[in-house]
This record gives sequence, C-alpha cells and structure tokens, in this order.
Amino acid sequence: MNSELRIAVLGVGRMGADHVQRITRTISGARVAVVNDYVTERAHEIADTVPGARVVEDPLDAIADPEVDAVVLATPGPTHEKQLLACLEHGKPVMCEKPLTTSVETSLEVVRAEAATGKKLIQVGFMRRFDREYEQLKALLDSGDLGRALVVHCAHRNPDVPSHFDSAMIVRDSLVHEVDVARFLLDEEITKIQIIAPSANPAAPEGLRDPQIAIFTTESGRHVDAEVFVTTGVAYEVRTEVVAERGSAMIGLDVGLVRTSAPGVRGGTITPGFIERFGQAYDVEIQRWVDAVHAGAETGNYVDGPGAWDGYAAAAVCEAGVLSLESGEPVTVDMVARADIPGT
Repeated sequence: MNSELRIAVLGVGRMGADHVQRITRTISGARVAVVNDYVTERAHEIADTVPGARVVEDPLDAIADPEVDAVVLATPGPTHEKQLLACLEHGKPVMCEKPLTTSVETSLEVVRAEAATGKKLIQVGFMRRFDREYEQLKALLDSGDLGRALVVHCAHRNPDVPSHFDSAMIVRDSLVHEVDVARFLLDEEITKIQIIAPSANPAAPEGLRDPQIAIFTTESGRHVDAEVFVTTGVAYEVRTEVVAERGSAMIGLDVGLVRTSAPGVRGGTITPGFIERFGQAYDVEIQRWVDAVHAGAETGNYVDGPGAWDGYAAAAVCEAGVLSLESGEPVTVDMVARADIPGT
C-alpha cells in the first residue's frame, strides 16, 4: 500500500462531496484519487476541485482500479450490496455510509462474505461514536462510576427532510442512529422494538407520520426510548441521557454561549444541520479509518469503529421497527447469533 492512501469516493452528493473536501483539506495520509457519481457532470465538478483526481464513470470500475487503495461509499443505499461485494472481491477496504444495505437479508450476506475473507474490510459510517460527547458518555459508563446503566432517553430532531421522505424512512434513516447509539453505549443487542406514532405534526408533508416514539428492549431487559421528529422547523437537535444506578448523564445540550437579554430572555444557538453538529466526529471517523487501513496490511483489520456486523444489527432492528410502525405492536428483532458467523 502506498504511503499516501489513494481513495475512490463513490457518490458525491452532500455527504460524499463533504468527504472529498475533508480528505483533501483535513485528513493526513490520504488523497482523493478517483471520483464517481451517477450524475457524471457532478463527478467532474467535484473532481475539478481536487488536484490529481480523475473521474471513473462506472462505480465497479472505480473499485477495481489498480490506482485505488480504498473506497468511501456515499452512494444511494440500494447500490451498496453490489458495491460492497466488489470491494470484498478486490480486497479494498471501504468506509460505507449507512445503511450497510437496504435489507436485512443482503446485509447478512455482506457480513458472511466479509467473514469469509478472513479480514475486516468494511467500516460503517455511524459517526456519533466518534463525537467527543458520545465518547465521554461511553467512557463514563465503562468506568463504572455511575453503576449499571438502566434507562436511555434519546431525542433526534431535524428542521426538515427531503420531499421524498416517508414514514418508514424516519425509522431506517433517522432512528437508525439511535439504534447504533444504544448498542454502542450499552454493549448489547436490541431484542424488541415498538414504534408509537402520536398525532402528526400539521406542518409535516401529508401522510408523514412524524413525530415517532421508539421503545427498545435490550438482551438484559434494559429500556431505551427515542423521540424522532424530523419536521420541527427549528434546527438540528440530538440529545442522549443515560439513567444509571448511581446517577445520570446527558449530552447534546448545545451549551456553548448562553446569553440573557431584555426582556428577560435567555438562550443560545442550536446547530442548523447534521454536518455542523457532527463535523468534528466525521473528521475523527475518517482519520481513524485511514490510519486503520494503513495498519491493516499487518493486522488484517482495516476497521477502527463500527463494522459490517453493526450495520447488519441496525438493519435488523429497523426492519422490525418498520413492522411495528405498521402494526403499532412490539416486534421481536430477528437476528442470527453473532457466534454463528466466525470472524465477525
């Protein structure tokens, strides 16, 4: 592997284009060598901002390119299965933005395919694990100072979502982050989920069941609840509170500058979007992935963070969540046992 990792970025919409600039301006030990997007003009527009980058029009050709060492996958979810399998076939480490794939079955196929290689090649972009506040909360829980965590409360609010967003996407695209947060903080799988849909926000698009309340039960019987509200019209708000045996802890309060002014108003500024809120986390995530890829030639582990199994587990919980959204009843999460797939 080259001293400077040559990366192909597939998909340069908002997230992919942000990664291109991040790798070019912030990340050390890597450069963008290839850009791909199904809108070729967009690919050329982004490639023109990066010295030495070139466009490869077919994503599978970009993965197979001998001058590509690793791949960042920011393409639409339905394309992920084929592209991830191509990365495994060519032995290319890949950072895959969520979802791993768009179905539980194909996610499991990818997990099995990676395990068969004997290497850890797939990292999944659950960036909250790299956020300073989430890292601090995880370290506090792991220290044992608060005793055993008993209950987790989450809130996930967006000012708005694209016009194509439907009720199931609230589960698969937004709640999925709270699923991974719960698994990350509590170190156990989610076994049951119920989605409750209160009265819909009148400002939401017609037919969108927003907000939604999710209730998770974990393997040991711990409780997690998450409010997901994606059309608040306000700003981007993400909070997590853990209640434990000997106290509680909360993150996501956005308590930077707080000011008071006449006539007796106190307040601050809430981040407008997810990139502003988690920009630092994305930087750390990509840098740690690049470092892991450099080290992987000796260890066989090209991942530093959530992997293919985490993507599969999240998909399984969200699939059960969509079923619960339709029925209103709790649904048991159907997952294979991790021990049944050696190498995961």
